[in-house]
Amino acid sequence: MDKQTNLELQKIACHVRMGVIEGVFNAKSGHPGGSLSASDLYTYLYFKEMNIDPKDPHNPDRDRFVLSKGHCCPGLYSVLAERGYFSKEELKSLRHIGSMLQGHPNMEDTPGVDMSSGSLGQGISAACGMALAGKLDNKNYRVYCLLGDGECEEGQVWEACMFAAHKNLDNLCIIVDNNGLQIDGTVAEVVGPEPLDSKLEAFGFDVQTINGHDFEELEQAFQKAKTVTGKPSAIIMKTVKGKGVSFMENQVGWHGSAPNKEQYDVAMADLQKILAGLEEK
Repeated sequence: MDKQTNLELQKIACHVRMGVIEGVFNAKSGHPGGSLSASDLYTYLYFKEMNIDPKDPHNPDRDRFVLSKGHCCPGLYSVLAERGYFSKEELKSLRHIGSMLQGHPNMEDTPGVDMSSGSLGQGISAACGMALAGKLDNKNYRVYCLLGDGECEEGQVWEACMFAAHKNLDNLCIIVDNNGLQIDGTVAEVVGPEPLDSKLEAFGFDVQTINGHDFEELEQAFQKAKTVTGKPSAIIMKTVKGKGVSFMENQVGWHGSAPNKEQYDVAMADLQKILAGLEEK
């Protein structure tokens, strides 16, 4: 990846994070922490990796994305708006009655959402079904699925992983947002699923572990995943929950809390400062 592309992706990711804050602030509820930790991943997928067209969101040959940790949809909505699926003004309607942007993704109402999700553990099963359908239909699309590390405590996740390996779904790539925090505390304290890498390998995946905030590493990992044959791929991203907002970083309380006006102003100032620094490069 050349420096200019890397820089542009960093700028886009900063705008995506601003959209997250805008959404949860106006909703007065939502899940900013895990949305911010995954913002670089969302940005890479929708602006570099995936074969998609905002003008044709139902193209049968498009790549698919399933947000298995559906509560982190403020980040997905923000990147979809940034990519042009709908107006960024819509982000202010997050979780409002009648809005197309509900508290969990709804494929019936939101352009660009490939699967309704929210009940943890179920999204990866849907992604497996999509990948198998692609194989049966001789399609070349790829399926990407984002899981939370806390979500990996769900038994259904591992049933789906076993299925994916059994069916040789090499068109499936799962990504684990390994930020170490979940709603009730640290992942290690609740029901620690580590070691995730060796567990996924034992379940038949090709596994890579990367810094989820480094676009060079993201590109290398996804490029390698596309060369894997005969088995599904897994990318474990080491990330910081609340990334980019000073008072949210690594704070479990921001898993599912919305900022007040004073906190909103601080968060936006933090992100504007990051963006200004990028603009100067």
